[in-house]
Amino acid sequence: MNRILNHHLFWPLSMLAALLLFNLFYSPDFFAIQMRGGHLYGSLIDILNFGSPLILVAIGMTLVIATKGIDLSVGSIVAIAGAMACLSISRSSDQSALGAVLLAVGISLVLSLVLGLWNGLLVAGAGIQPIIATLILMVAGRGIAQLITGGQIITVNSSSYNYIGSGALATLPFSIFVVAAVFLIATLLTRRTALGLFIESVGCNPIASRLAGIRSRVVIIAVYIFCGFCAGIAGLILSSNVSSADGNNAGMWYELDAILAVVIGGTSLNGGRFYLTGTLIGALIIQTLTTTIYMTGVPPEIILVVKAFVVMLVCLIQSETFRQTLVRRWKTRNYPGEQEVTHHA
Repeated sequence: MNRILNHHLFWPLSMLAALLLFNLFYSPDFFAIQMRGGHLYGSLIDILNFGSPLILVAIGMTLVIATKGIDLSVGSIVAIAGAMACLSISRSSDQSALGAVLLAVGISLVLSLVLGLWNGLLVAGAGIQPIIATLILMVAGRGIAQLITGGQIITVNSSSYNYIGSGALATLPFSIFVVAAVFLIATLLTRRTALGLFIESVGCNPIASRLAGIRSRVVIIAVYIFCGFCAGIAGLILSSNVSSADGNNAGMWYELDAILAVVIGGTSLNGGRFYLTGTLIGALIIQTLTTTIYMTGVPPEIILVVKAFVVMLVCLIQSETFRQTLVRRWKTRNYPGEQEVTHHA
């Protein structure tokens, strides 16, 4: 039993199940899934679809945190990627042309890789602390995104581009397949090759890793590039879903939600061992919580407060030290005689 309780996925799965059950009692048709026009619709499908950008950003953030780093710029990269794609498509004579859309997607993803490389070079090359290095792009990135959009919301009318965020494949939203592909690739690379061991080693002790022959700087740069790539894909999904780009608000607070998802999933901010499956569950918890808050009619002004409280509760429950403290206090209150005997012994 203790082995189950101490498993890193037990408490996140329990919280996710609790949120889903609450929604079921509040709205009996919460689990209902309907087929309309060859597409599946329902609250569960919406959670997976709308949670896709956050899951992608959180996957990249997991590897960065595993190296004892942090990336505060992912929200800005989301905005930049969406803005660049929409700008490129809006300048095309035929916005729905597949070639124009593929060119826009390619430009955005390459730009995201370059931004990730910039972060990696600042951290691994210049030796700047990750929180400061990525804070630079976090602040400047919003300005870059607004420069790209000219301070306006760029709207596009492209069915091909809209398919990325709103299209369906095999009755399911296309974005789910994008997330599944990125998650599968990240899992295979980190669990079926030595890359995952290198990342954990660098996160535990970068100096010892370098002395052991691991090129720690290359590993750190690689995870920041991958994180930027994931944020870029998330930006494409977000902007294509609404067929527009908002350089000011797109991806807002994504960096914080991604960090919370990683922590909820059991990955420590101190670096080292990481859990991609836990991150996936953590992101689903945050998206389910957001859906629950909107469904129950909680005023928008306190949504962030409610979300912060629930996340704090999950993290406290996950803490073994916190649970042991509660158990000791409960025993002291209900079995005081037993505590005295133990003390005298």
